[in-house]
Amino acid sequence: MIGIGSALPEHIVSNKDFEAYLDTTDAWIQRRTGIRERRHLNGSIELTDLALEACRNALEDAGRDGADIDHVIVATFTPDRLMPGLAPKLAKLLGTNGAGAIDVNAACAGFLYGLDQSAALIESGRVDLALVVGAEALSRVTDPSDRGTAILFADGAAAVVVEAGEFDHGCSPFVLASDGEHGDLLYAEREERLLRMEGQEVYRHAVERMVEATREALRRADMTVDDVDVLIVHQANQRIIDAAARRLGVPEEKVFANVATIANTSSASVPLALHHAELAGALKPGDTVALAAFGGGFVWGAGILRWKERVHAGA
Repeated sequence: MIGIGSALPEHIVSNKDFEAYLDTTDAWIQRRTGIRERRHLNGSIELTDLALEACRNALEDAGRDGADIDHVIVATFTPDRLMPGLAPKLAKLLGTNGAGAIDVNAACAGFLYGLDQSAALIESGRVDLALVVGAEALSRVTDPSDRGTAILFADGAAAVVVEAGEFDHGCSPFVLASDGEHGDLLYAEREERLLRMEGQEVYRHAVERMVEATREALRRADMTVDDVDVLIVHQANQRIIDAAARRLGVPEEKVFANVATIANTSSASVPLALHHAELAGALKPGDTVALAAFGGGFVWGAGILRWKERVHAGA
């Protein structure tokens, strides 16, 4: 990864806003989730606009432009249109000269699935430079009358630029898995188009699966928890983040979370946390980062990477 960028809607929805029409309080929401506020699109821009801003920021950070991109992968299940996907329009707006472009729907684990696909394309020699984007407008599919979900979900976008090169580590093999038996615990039907979730069951599965996958990712990378400089897991809520870190044995000072002000942005969650960690000085070039995510399906994954590792001379 050589560049990163993000974008958030301007409209802020605070916990106090929910007190007007839900049986809840700011104190209850913070105690249960760790969330204080979240961002929602309010009709002035579309998700494409948000994703485009994130992509342009990532390319600027990487010192590249759209013409350098060979492939665009967008993780989302809330695109502006049912079809075509978000990726082809982004590729056009970025001036990629007809790069390959595809949307991936793996719910909250979508970014990791997209990142794994980009790494595989690069390792095979088919692609030199890829753009991987997580972009969601969950306010479109959230039931405002459902206290269990309305307070959790939000909108946002973030993108990373992934480059071919000779690295000491780069991106080690990702661990990806699924279990379709539990699809009814977190879903949105085509007709109703609203998220429905069995919170306690999802919590239990999310912690267990992310911990298992992270341990396996460390094993494949021939590393231990002690080698990890920063742990970033899907920002579903603070309790899940804390529980996963405790189970893994990662100390609090190595865990980054921005869920308090961003809330759950599904596939945009992990790249948003990556960018905010870098902006906060918690993530520096050369750091070893452990990533994990879990989403409806169920699908989950984890991976170990070296952040903005320098390409060896002559590569």
